[in-house]
Amino acid sequence: MPVMAERSRRGREKIEHRGGSDSDGEERSIKRGERRDRSEKRERDSDRRDTEHHRSSNSNSKRMEDKDDKRRGRRQHSDSDREMKSGKINVKKDVKVVDPNENPGGPLATLGRTGGVYIPPFKLARMMKEIDDKASAEYQRLTWDALRKSINGLVNKVNATNIKNIIPELFSENLIRGRGLFCRSCIKSQMASPGFTHVFAALVAVVNTKFPEIGDLLLRRIVLQLKRSFKRNDKPQLLAAVKFIAHLVNQQVAHEIVALELLTILLDNPTDDSVEVAVDFVKECGCILQDLCPKGLHGIFERFRGILHEGEIDKRVQFLIEGLFAIRKAKFQGHPAVRPELDLVEPEDQLTHEISLQDDVIDPETSIDIFKQDPNFIENEKKYEEVKKSILGDESEDEEDADSGSDEDDDDDDDDDEDEEDDEEQMQIKDATETNLVNLRRTIYLTIMSSVDFEEAGHKLLKIKLEPGQEMELCIMLLECCSQERTYLRYYGLLGQRFCMINKVHQENFEKCFVQQYSMIHRLETNKLRNVAKFFAHLLGTDALPWHVLSYIRLTEEDTTSSSRIFIKILFQELSEHLGIRLLNDRLNDPSMNDTFESIFPKDNPRNTRFAINFFTSIGLGGLTENLREYLKNMPRMIMQQQKPESEDESDSGSSSSSSDSSSSDSSSDESDSDEDRRRKRRKRK
Repeated sequence: MPVMAERSRRGREKIEHRGGSDSDGEERSIKRGERRDRSEKRERDSDRRDTEHHRSSNSNSKRMEDKDDKRRGRRQHSDSDREMKSGKINVKKDVKVVDPNENPGGPLATLGRTGGVYIPPFKLARMMKEIDDKASAEYQRLTWDALRKSINGLVNKVNATNIKNIIPELFSENLIRGRGLFCRSCIKSQMASPGFTHVFAALVAVVNTKFPEIGDLLLRRIVLQLKRSFKRNDKPQLLAAVKFIAHLVNQQVAHEIVALELLTILLDNPTDDSVEVAVDFVKECGCILQDLCPKGLHGIFERFRGILHEGEIDKRVQFLIEGLFAIRKAKFQGHPAVRPELDLVEPEDQLTHEISLQDDVIDPETSIDIFKQDPNFIENEKKYEEVKKSILGDESEDEEDADSGSDEDDDDDDDDDEDEEDDEEQMQIKDATETNLVNLRRTIYLTIMSSVDFEEAGHKLLKIKLEPGQEMELCIMLLECCSQERTYLRYYGLLGQRFCMINKVHQENFEKCFVQQYSMIHRLETNKLRNVAKFFAHLLGTDALPWHVLSYIRLTEEDTTSSSRIFIKILFQELSEHLGIRLLNDRLNDPSMNDTFESIFPKDNPRNTRFAINFFTSIGLGGLTENLREYLKNMPRMIMQQQKPESEDESDSGSSSSSSDSSSSDSSSDESDSDEDRRRKRRKRK
């Protein structure tokens, strides 16, 4: 196209140069050049289409060839499969024929770590019977696979109810040979279901009494897993390992120093995750640490307190630490070291292992997890048979005695056993999702919010069927609904008063709610705090709640916070408005309630007394502190009166000594007078 344009341009220049050409000749030359340009463009387009078509045809042919190759491979593979099934395989010259004599272990010796393909148990037993040489590698391989499957099956199906039946079956297997398999199975099962950690720890504790090397090996592997997950920041695996170590400490398989060392490492450089793991660890084994090493546990809690005061961690983790302090205050109730049904080992029979987390070299002995031919296989099996008889012999006799005793009991109390079985079946059903509890709370909330007045709400709420122990949910929901309101509504106070008057159980539950709310009052907002204080003031003012709950309040500068002072202020101001200052003062000065209000009006220290007086004076209730003021005024006199008897005793002892001195002086003076008289007489005679 550029060539033709150049030619047309030159033609136009020639025509212009000649100057004698006419306009028609010029137009014809221009049209001629345009036609040439169009024809050349068409030729180029056709050439481009031809090249593209050629390329696409080549790629399609290659794809077809690949598909043909795949089809041929499939046909060859299917043909070889059919030949293998029919047993008509022709051995070619380039194929090496394996001589069975070259492999003394047989085909099973060439299998991998997992033992190769799955072999059904009946077929495995038949293969073991067919082998005559019990010391051969093939037979040892078969027994190794059977041992591995048996140990895995027993560990996987153990639970708190059948652990006493699983233990004899486990000891019937060769645990000395399969100690690596047992440890690996326990660790994998615990990782898969951490909720059964206490069961696996109890199982390991029983095995540790007979084979301490197994307990030591398991502890070493768990410590290595712990260190590995800690370096990799693998939180789920770290939580599982920490929980396993905690329950091993509870079962006294691991020494308590391991627990204290682990807590020290976790809290050395505290992060949100490390503190959370440490809190979970203390919840699991804090009960036994409090008994075995209370000073060490106290140091750990002081470290928790320091982390809490630093305030560098997340709010959620701070709440976890506060909850841990509450659990410690309750002496770890709800978090026992060992459950009664899993307390299977006597303390004097248990062997405790101690290992340091700082050790650089810890041998996990992973080589014993893999099959190896044992040249002394038959002798070792006979030795374990003797060990098994010594272990299971006494237990079998005990089981027979227990069975005979249970048979006699069954003959006497058949009906009682049936009732107990029904109760056990009912106890086995547990709602882990708390669906029923959520539905109950929703029902209570909707009933409270949809009622016109407190009488209608109380009538509807009493119709709700509550199971034993769910009465507390009613009180909690009533208090929660009250705290969520923008301003305090007397409706909630009247409803709470009605429930306290109807049933004493609700009254006790509201007492627990008061203690719980006051202990966690720093978490409430100002509006919620005001509503809760007015609610309890209404219950106290109407005598629906006993006044001895105020003994939980200790009004000192050290024991109160800004939130608790606001709560006490609103509580007593509401009581003064409801009862009047005179009646409230009479209540607080009741001689029978002196012990109850001693913490609110302290007399143990002048500093605390002045703080209480200043507090009530600042909130406009100075009239309640008249007795405190008199006590503070008379305190110097009381101190002087206490000091007088001491001074009198000292004066009595001093007077007795002075009287003796005076008597001695009198006697000496008499003697001196008599001497002077004698001298005078002698002088007169002279």
